[in-house]
Amino acid sequence: MDLMGMDVLMVIASRDFRDEEYREPAAALAHAKAGVVVASSTRDEVTGMLGYKVKPDLLLSEVDVSRYAAVVFVGGSGASEYFNDAMAHRIAQEAAAKGKLVCAICIAPSTLANAGLLKGRKATCFASERGNLKAKGAIVVAQGVVRDGKVITADGPGNAKGFAKAICEALAETVPQTERRAPALDTEDA
Repeated sequence: MDLMGMDVLMVIASRDFRDEEYREPAAALAHAKAGVVVASSTRDEVTGMLGYKVKPDLLLSEVDVSRYAAVVFVGGSGASEYFNDAMAHRIAQEAAAKGKLVCAICIAPSTLANAGLLKGRKATCFASERGNLKAKGAIVVAQGVVRDGKVITADGPGNAKGFAKAICEALAETVPQTERRAPALDTEDA
């Protein structure tokens, strides 16, 4: 899979993001040659629930959604800081309005639900947030990873690899046909 030239925005909490929910998608995207940009409510180094450290590239207020092919909201207990955050909602809403991929894992789908993006859509999340998703009109399904159009959700760290794979596959579908790698033609006998 070649996603060269695509940039993906990953939104992490200022503390207690879930390490593998960041690391797995970031690694899969980097392997596929996509650029990964990290945004948070701080530019200071942040620490995940299991001790992984990340230095955000920019603040949420500095995000220009048009630069990214996808926006990924990382879960973990700290992700609740974005549930009712106007900047986080703006990023999610603008991404959806521009036809970008919008993704969230663990408790982070509540940010999407609160931003009005899950109404009438199939979605999944960590058990503690299912009630909120339902209250906001989502069709909550008991699956590890759910894709409904341009929205991908996952239920937690156990499905971080599947979440990463779904994001990469969805992004690969957006690569124009002319840019997809085709087998070399044998023109020697032509």
